[in-house]
Amino acid sequence: MDATLRVRIDKWLWAARFFKTRALALDAIALGRVRVGGDRVKPAREARIGDRVEIVQGESRTVVVVQALSAVRGPATAARLLYAETAESQQRRERQAQVRRYGAEPAATLQGRPTKRDRRLLEKL
Repeated sequence: MDATLRVRIDKWLWAARFFKTRALALDAIALGRVRVGGDRVKPAREARIGDRVEIVQGESRTVVVVQALSAVRGPATAARLLYAETAESQQRRERQAQVRRYGAEPAATLQGRPTKRDRRLLEKL
């Protein structure tokens, strides 16, 4: 974790364990799911200490500030030292965890029109 080290943003995201592979980090960057300072970035952009990075993965959005640079993927404890999650991001993540814990949204299980089999089962009731 050297401050003078130059690290690509895709490599930093992989080293900080936001993505399992660099290929997944590249895909997320290409799809605009990673923003630095509110702007879309290219994979070759260098990560800098103090950058505010927003990462969207599925339904969760994480906002972190780069604290250190590393091009090597190490243990999770070392990866946590590379960034600091913002307070608003932590609160949002905790609220999402509570919503998941207390039950899923009923509309999320709906899949469109009922099939012929579903209609027949409803008629039997």
